[in-house]
Amino acid sequence: MKAINNHYFEGERILYGLEDAELNSITFGHGESPLKEAKNIKLTDSIFKWKYPLWYDENVEVENTTFETMSRSGIWYTKNISIKNSALQAPKLFRRAEGITLDNVHFSDAEETMWTCKDIKITNTQINGDYFGKDSENIYLDNVSIIGNYCFDGAKNIEVHNSTFVSKDVFWNCDNVTIYDSTIDGEYLAWNTKNIKFINCKIESDQGLNYIDHLEMKNTSLIHTDLAFEYVSNIDAEITTKIESVKNPISGKIVAPAIGELIMDADKVDPSKTEIVCDKIDVKTNHSDQNQLPKD
Repeated sequence: MKAINNHYFEGERILYGLEDAELNSITFGHGESPLKEAKNIKLTDSIFKWKYPLWYDENVEVENTTFETMSRSGIWYTKNISIKNSALQAPKLFRRAEGITLDNVHFSDAEETMWTCKDIKITNTQINGDYFGKDSENIYLDNVSIIGNYCFDGAKNIEVHNSTFVSKDVFWNCDNVTIYDSTIDGEYLAWNTKNIKFINCKIESDQGLNYIDHLEMKNTSLIHTDLAFEYVSNIDAEITTKIESVKNPISGKIVAPAIGELIMDADKVDPSKTEIVCDKIDVKTNHSDQNQLPKD
């Protein structure tokens, strides 16, 4: 392979179409698309300072490299890229890319990043920014921390292990999500999603877990979670903590040690289609009955 070491490049498309090369200690200064349409390259100990560094590339390995703030919109339409031990400071870094492997990287501004991508594996990584992972598919996460709202909106086929989310509206409009041994803190969790499972998780969510079709929860805690399960069908929930309130589930089974308030509006759902297994329910509310006028 061709070797390029200890060099500073500047200018638009400065290494356009580069193939079969190892680059070490390279700084790419001002100039768009320095490695556009490159193939079979290894990049170590380097810095990208400007826009669109890796577009339409194939087979790229990156290690110990920094993508500075202005290297925004950096990795689009690229196939088979791995990045490890690197700092990613720019927003909108991944779009319509596939075959992405990330390990021990830090996204300091992941706003609108990883959109419409597929075949993604992320491990040991910190992500900060809103709208991460929109409309992407075939995603595996392990030991990942995400701080930012609306992540994975519209995504499909997601498997998560040992991760933490501080995120409002996480996993909205998704299909096929399984989350193991993870913590989720944020409002309005997983609305309008199909086929989602939480196994050994801890969840805190105001009005979370609503409008879901096929929800499974095993050995999972709901800490200070209210108005849960509204219009959820095919629910199978095994909750280990008190649920502040449950509102209008459509069908299935809910097991919990205690429920603060159980709200079942008979004019909106059929209460007989949901089995509630709970030793202590503080308040049972049927809004339909409350709206009836008293008899003379």
